[in-house]
Amino acid sequence: MTRHPVRLWLTAGALLATGALTLTACGSGFTDTPGEGQASGGGKLTLLIGSSGDAETTAVTDAVAAWSEQSGVEAEVQTANDLPQQLSQGFAAGSPPDLFYLAPEALAGYAANGSIQAYGDDLSNKSDFYPSLVDNFTVDGQFFCAPKDFSTLALIINTDLWAAAGLTDADIPTTWDQLASVAQKLTTDGRVGLAFGAEYQRVGAFMAQAGGGLVTDGTATADSAANVEALTYVKTHLNDGTFAFASDVGAGWGGEAFGTQKAAMVIEGNWISGAMSADYPTVKYQVAELPAGPGGKGTLQFTNCWGMAADSANQEQARSLVEYLTGTEQQLAFSKAFGPMPSIQSAADAWSTANPDKTAFLAGADYAQFPPNMAGAADVITDFNAQLESLKTGDPQALLSTAQSNLEAIVK
Repeated sequence: MTRHPVRLWLTAGALLATGALTLTACGSGFTDTPGEGQASGGGKLTLLIGSSGDAETTAVTDAVAAWSEQSGVEAEVQTANDLPQQLSQGFAAGSPPDLFYLAPEALAGYAANGSIQAYGDDLSNKSDFYPSLVDNFTVDGQFFCAPKDFSTLALIINTDLWAAAGLTDADIPTTWDQLASVAQKLTTDGRVGLAFGAEYQRVGAFMAQAGGGLVTDGTATADSAANVEALTYVKTHLNDGTFAFASDVGAGWGGEAFGTQKAAMVIEGNWISGAMSADYPTVKYQVAELPAGPGGKGTLQFTNCWGMAADSANQEQARSLVEYLTGTEQQLAFSKAFGPMPSIQSAADAWSTANPDKTAFLAGADYAQFPPNMAGAADVITDFNAQLESLKTGDPQALLSTAQSNLEAIVK
C-alpha cells in the first residue's frame, strides 16, 4: 500500500527536532550573491531526501541531473531509509549533506544551535513563495529555507456512494450542520459517512474552522473555547456513528478507509491522488473545500523546506540549485510526477489549469493554518495525538488542558 506522506513527515520531524538539539555546527554566510543558475566555488553537492516513493525519487534525481548538466556542478541525490538518523549521523560526523528535506517543527532546534544556514532572504524568488509558507520557515525574523512544495486538507467524496444516497452537487457541505447531515445519509452498515485520522493533523482542521488553533500570535491557545467546541462537535459525531477515526474502521489512514470504501468521505491532503491512482483506481471521487465552522473556513497545510547545512562548503551552488528546484517549471513537473502543490504563487494558474478537479486544495492556501513550529512542538503534538485516540469517550476540555500545559512549557 502507498505510504502515508504526512505521517512520515511528522515522525521524521519529531526525530529531527530531537536530534538537532544535540548537534553543533559553525555557521558561515554567503560571500557573493550570484543570480539564478549561477554557481561558483566548492565541490560536489550532496542532497538527502526522505522520499514518498519511486515517483518522487525519480523526479528529484532527474531534476538535479538536469541542473548539474546546465550548471556544470556535480550533484548527487541520496534517498534516506531513515532520514532523521542519517541526517543526525552526518552532522555528528561533521559531514552533513549540503541540502536536505527539513520539516517546520524541526527548524527551530536546528536554527538554535547554528546547524543550518539562513539563506531564505537571499533567494531571487523569495517574493514568489506563499507568505504563509515563508512564515512556516521563519524563526526570530529570519527566513531560513525555501519551501519545496506544500499540501492542504480538503473533503474527499466518493461520487458513486454520494449519488446512491440521493445527493447532488447542491448538497456538498459548506457548514458543520450540512457536513453532519450528509455524513448521516452516507452512513450504512459497514460504512461510515466521514473518516479521518485520530491526530491533530486532521482534527486540527475542525479547530481552525471553529476559530481556534494550538498557538495564536505566539501564545498557547490549545484550551480555548473554540477548540473545545471543535472537539465536542467531533466527539458528538464519533458517538452517533456518522464520523469515525480511520483506525476504528480497520484502516491505517484516511486514504485506505476511502479506497476500501469503508468511508464515503474522508479529510485528506492532495497526496491522496497518488494513492487512489496506484491502489484504488476504480474508486471515483471529487474534492471539495472543507466546510466552514463557527469561525469560518479552516484547514491545515503541510510543507517541508530545502534545509542547507551551515558547514556546507558549497552554499552558493546549493542556493542556485534550490532556486532551480523551486522555480515555476520544475515545481509544476514535481506536481505532475508525485502530487504536491507548488510553493510559489506564479505557478498557481498553470497548476489549476492542469488540475481542475483539485483546485479545492489550492483554495485552502488562502486560509490554512500550519502546525506549531517552535522547538519541542513535535513532542507536544505527539502527546496530543495519543490523547485524541480516546476522544470518543474522553473529555475535550481535559485533553486540551493537557496540550495547553505542554505548549506553555515550550512557547516563549
